[in-house]
Amino acid sequence: MTTTTRDSIRHVALSTARLPLSVPISDAKVFTGRQKPMTEVVFLFAEITTEQGFEGVGFSYSKRAGGPAQYAHAKEIGEGLLGEDPNDIARIGTKLVWAGASVGRSGVATQAIAAIDLALHDLKAKRAGLPLAKLLGAHRDSVRTYNTSGGFLNASIEEVKDRASQSIEEGIGGIKIKVGLPDSAEDLRRVAAVRDHIGPDVPLMVDANQQWDRATALRMGRRLEEFDLTWIEEPLDAYDVEGHADLARSLDTPIATGEMLASVAEHERLIDNRACDIIQPDCPRVGGVTQFQRLLALADQAGLDLAPHFAMEIHLHLAATYPREPWVEHFDWLDPLFNERLETKDGRMIVPDRPGLGVTLSDQARAWTTDSVEFGVR
Repeated sequence: MTTTTRDSIRHVALSTARLPLSVPISDAKVFTGRQKPMTEVVFLFAEITTEQGFEGVGFSYSKRAGGPAQYAHAKEIGEGLLGEDPNDIARIGTKLVWAGASVGRSGVATQAIAAIDLALHDLKAKRAGLPLAKLLGAHRDSVRTYNTSGGFLNASIEEVKDRASQSIEEGIGGIKIKVGLPDSAEDLRRVAAVRDHIGPDVPLMVDANQQWDRATALRMGRRLEEFDLTWIEEPLDAYDVEGHADLARSLDTPIATGEMLASVAEHERLIDNRACDIIQPDCPRVGGVTQFQRLLALADQAGLDLAPHFAMEIHLHLAATYPREPWVEHFDWLDPLFNERLETKDGRMIVPDRPGLGVTLSDQARAWTTDSVEFGVR
């Protein structure tokens, strides 16, 4: 019997939603006066349906300004998906890049395409009846996980300690806290308090959110060595490749960075210059699964470890495909957007057996939608 795999996209729905945070969130960028506390996250959702009835959903996001711009760009290029074979993801991506070529191949344009690329990968995995990790080729069925959402600087040290205990009880393996305050002594006090609270055997990470200069980063890095940290994250400006490379050579503690970069090309500079020990790409920021896989191949060839940024619903699947043992960042902020939950056990996050990304948009996500557009026929 002969069957055909040819299908075509008949309907595209794009929407933007604002997820409010329960309390205003502050990292070091707020305390250095560069940003205001974060009160919401803005999402771009792409939902794609084919003639054969397959459906896929993907998303991008912005934690600060930029969410409306992502949605605006997606609206401009979205109609070009109609009639395309959804299996030809790379070719579609190239078409969308050229549709918006005048605004470049990084930043907002890349992040708008990422939501579509993710939806196409979700659809393809559902067609195969496989979790996305299995479709791409998994090395493992669970990934080490660490919590970040409990370690922000707006929380008192007692609150941070309580959240750390809760995370460990919930099966999360590591704890990350924010540093980078103008008062470095206070940073050290907070790190010492958390290390004492969780004990010497629980992995502990710190994140300075780009707020140190080179001299401060080296001095703090040396002071932090005593706490046996798993890594120091974003000690310098995200584009200071030379400075990160110097730190990576000078300190015993591994250096992690990459989340703020918005293309594979920008990450290539980090990799080529050995500017980190642990690379932290963000799939929605670099253009989706297609681009993320390109980046993983380069990182693996360079011998780097992996700890993707945010969006665990996506990055769990992608981290599971990395040959080296990775980490996934646990954030509970996105829980209201989806009907499903990810499982953590014994310090690891379990790859779900549901097809695709394994998430469906909740009624609350629909209620938070502020604008939407559709192309084609449902």
